[in-house]
Amino acid sequence: MSVLIVDDNISLAKTISMILKQKRYDVFIANSGFEALELVGINQDIDVVLMDIKMPVMNGVETFKKMKKLLPKSSVIMMTAYAVEDLIAEAIQEGAYSVIYKPFDIAKTVELIENVKTEMIGALILIVDDDSGTLTSFKNILVNRGYHVVTSADGEDAIEQAKRNNFDVIFLDLKLPTLNGFETYLKIREVKPDAIGILITGHAKSMSAIVEQALLSSMYTCLEKPLVMSEVLTLIEKTMKLKSSGG
Repeated sequence: MSVLIVDDNISLAKTISMILKQKRYDVFIANSGFEALELVGINQDIDVVLMDIKMPVMNGVETFKKMKKLLPKSSVIMMTAYAVEDLIAEAIQEGAYSVIYKPFDIAKTVELIENVKTEMIGALILIVDDDSGTLTSFKNILVNRGYHVVTSADGEDAIEQAKRNNFDVIFLDLKLPTLNGFETYLKIREVKPDAIGILITGHAKSMSAIVEQALLSSMYTCLEKPLVMSEVLTLIEKTMKLKSSGG
């Protein structure tokens, strides 16, 4: 498994590289965004990228956006020692796998890389969201990790999709036209009583009553936007284990 470390702190990059090589990873180092893009232009066999957020000239998020075109299937873990919440939110929105904060626990970092390495089992997933940008980016991330994904832009179509398919997991945006995400899920449960629903919302506080009602009913959990993809993928794995155990 190959890892690319992108950090303008040369000594830190070398230290991380040494530890990962001891664990038999193939490791590459780039000390700037430009150097990283040049490297992946030559070698696109990179599985995981550890990307520092604050770098001169081209920051980690800008580099990530350009790198996605060259490495669409690679998982990017952002690193930072600073309170750069706007950049972190942007990175997550762009599909970053996770964010780790310096100084970080190298054992947990290796565990995170191992999670990326774990093969996905090809679950069938339905994403329901009226935001086309969210639908596309969310779908692409899951497809690149081996999942089969169907999308719907409204509750009515989602219900029809659920009638035709046995989805392993259904992600539903809370604010949808006509039927909201919770109402849609209740309708889906009428035809597929074992359906596992995960509510997603950027309005958890203002719509807390509906969220609470959904969780007290049969909704598996609720995630707040912007989504952290490492949490999403871990959640999918948990729900798949739950289904396989008959729980």
